[in-house]
Amino acid sequence: MSAVLSPSGARSRLRSPLPREARDTLFLLAIIAATLVPHVGHLPWWCSAVTAIVLAWRARLAWRSGALPGRWTLVGALLVIMVLTWTTHRTLLGREAGITMLAMLMGLKTLELRARRDAFVVFFLGFFLVLTQFLYSQSLLTAVWTLLCVWGLLSALVLAQMPQGVPSLKLAARIAARNTAFGLPVMLLLFMLFPRLPPLWGLPKDAGARTGLSDTMEFGSFADVALDDSIAMRLRFNGAQPPQSQLYFRAQVLSRFDGRTWMVPRGYWSVTADDVRLTGPVYRFQVTMEALRVTVLPMLEFSPPPPGDGLRVSDMLLVRGSQAQWIAPRPVTERLRLEYEAWPQARWGAKQSKAEVAQDLQLPAGLNPRAIALGAALRERYESKDDADRAAAISADLLRQIRSNGYTYTLSPGVYGEFTPHAIDEFWFDRKLGFCEHFSAAYVVLMRAAGVPTRVVTGFQGSDLEPQDGDMVVRMAMAHAWAEYWTPRDGWVRVDPTAAVAPDRVQGRRLQRPPGAIAGVFDTVSPGSLQRMRRAWESLNNAWQQRVLSFSTGEQMNLLKQLGFEDPDWSLLVQLAGMAFAAVAVGGAGIAAWQRRPHDPWSRQRARIRRALDGLGLTTTDQDTPRQWAQQLQSRHGDRAQALVDALRELEAQRYRQDQAVGTSQWQKRFLDACEALRRQRP
Repeated sequence: MSAVLSPSGARSRLRSPLPREARDTLFLLAIIAATLVPHVGHLPWWCSAVTAIVLAWRARLAWRSGALPGRWTLVGALLVIMVLTWTTHRTLLGREAGITMLAMLMGLKTLELRARRDAFVVFFLGFFLVLTQFLYSQSLLTAVWTLLCVWGLLSALVLAQMPQGVPSLKLAARIAARNTAFGLPVMLLLFMLFPRLPPLWGLPKDAGARTGLSDTMEFGSFADVALDDSIAMRLRFNGAQPPQSQLYFRAQVLSRFDGRTWMVPRGYWSVTADDVRLTGPVYRFQVTMEALRVTVLPMLEFSPPPPGDGLRVSDMLLVRGSQAQWIAPRPVTERLRLEYEAWPQARWGAKQSKAEVAQDLQLPAGLNPRAIALGAALRERYESKDDADRAAAISADLLRQIRSNGYTYTLSPGVYGEFTPHAIDEFWFDRKLGFCEHFSAAYVVLMRAAGVPTRVVTGFQGSDLEPQDGDMVVRMAMAHAWAEYWTPRDGWVRVDPTAAVAPDRVQGRRLQRPPGAIAGVFDTVSPGSLQRMRRAWESLNNAWQQRVLSFSTGEQMNLLKQLGFEDPDWSLLVQLAGMAFAAVAVGGAGIAAWQRRPHDPWSRQRARIRRALDGLGLTTTDQDTPRQWAQQLQSRHGDRAQALVDALRELEAQRYRQDQAVGTSQWQKRFLDACEALRRQRP
């Protein structure tokens, strides 16, 4: 046979059924490829490329019934993989290096599938690789994909346990699904009772979302995240909800400025408890915050307790920082749920001294001379007013200029400071194109130039206009920058310069990216359909997060209380989980003992056939064959039993053929229908 198939030979091969070994191998390779798909974005490029090449090579060998490579070829490939892994990760241990090695070893192992034991190694490597998908994501989509991969691996395992004949993939998949369904009650029981022991339970350190919020801000910092529609948090209010214009989620405060970058202050003075005035309406709510990977959490302004106090959430103590922000002891890499209250109109900081806010007046020397001159002119214009009124008047003047001097709020303002160090001057006086960070940074520089202590605040602003399952949804794209200035009378006063140029922004109507070709077609055919589909998916995913991923130790304790345990703790969970394991073990032992009895599938099939034939008046024994039963039927009932005779002869042939399984469900149905037909014809 030629080493290369001709076109006609290839077409003939496609039309003819594959040998069972080739079919099962190709099916297993497809499942392995599916388990590797979620890892592609996290593995080194060379790992994904080499693994794909190896799987394609193995598929070609299976298709052409080619010889597998020798042992030394695989040893050489393994050494190359280890060198590449070391070069990439500088270690052969750890999570990233381990997953890289696991993916490569999975591919190499398919090149020595010579016996069933080799297949079993591949199966269990596949199960382990499936588990590692949750190191990157625990979303509903990941769970569904994982379930499909497990189903595929179990189907391949079932095929390996059926060495006789050529059982169909459909039959193997059905058996795998049935066995998986048998295990679901045990899985559910263990899920509810298994103790959530950190750090084994929860998201990994470097998993989770990104926010675009950091300890620094430059022009362009928010442009990329403004296109990210993933969810940052959900809020469910107990009663009234604040208007969109008051939804400011305070995160980082930036005071130091070097002409290009805004940074957190050093050695900031703390605000005392008696310097907080809780005025205006109070809103009580529950917030579910995604894994934002930050230490300063965006929280709705203004929420007590006063600076220095703490708030216990899960296993972390959130501490109120000196600038009214909430600080976690480590980056938050797991979903948080907490309840608190907020006063959006609260005031604080009036008792701080001018010395304490002096750093909020500092500007880099020699930069942005036109902005410095404008600030000085504004100070002189309102010199006759007291500190508080002067600051308010200067702020109003700057906001009026933003509204009336041709400024444009845009996601694509271009690059500032590329040809000049005076980026603020370039924005304010020349190009006038900007996003939230441009307006807030320029406003703070001008206010400082006018002698008013001012600083930048970053976080989130607003939410979706339509609630989702009763929750306010705050998205990553709602990351925002605003400002606050200080006066001895009023303390810190929030001002959002972006609201002057884009009032709709603070009312929940943010800039949107232009729709792509596919989205445009959907909107043309059915306007808003993609939005509705996305909201439906997010609602389903939220239910998964709230009811499954958020089933924490607290929910376990509440469940035990509902079951009648007065004071449950983790030791009770361990005891109940141990009892569940014991019950499963006893049940498994009972099933194993029952299966040791002589009732293999063929014996059970014979027993069902004998019962049916005895009902038709035949006398059957354990030694009879299907052919002998067919002869008895023909001699007793003649042509009336021809359909039944044909079915029994087919069963006899199936037992000794290699191209089909014995006694399929379709055959059983035909046999029972033939028995019923003969029973009706009997006198």
